[in-house]
Amino acid sequence: MAAHEELEELTEQTAPEIDSKYRLIILAAKRSKQLQRGARPRIEIDSAKHKPTRIALEEVVRGRVMFHTKPDEGEPPADES
Repeated sequence: MAAHEELEELTEQTAPEIDSKYRLIILAAKRSKQLQRGARPRIEIDSAKHKPTRIALEEVVRGRVMFHTKPDEGEPPADES
């Protein structure tokens, strides 16, 4: 399976908060850096067989990476009516 096909498949499996494949990639990249600096994986996976980028992507898809988005300028936060 090609990398772009795998990314499309993972994007379809993600939580509703991850509204685009770009957000998925950004989150996975930041988490991958944390893993490369010594953070422990948040999922059960053999880190000797999988690279940090793959582990990070799986963590994001499974909802193990928490994040917050900032509203656009001029747009009220989502919890305000």
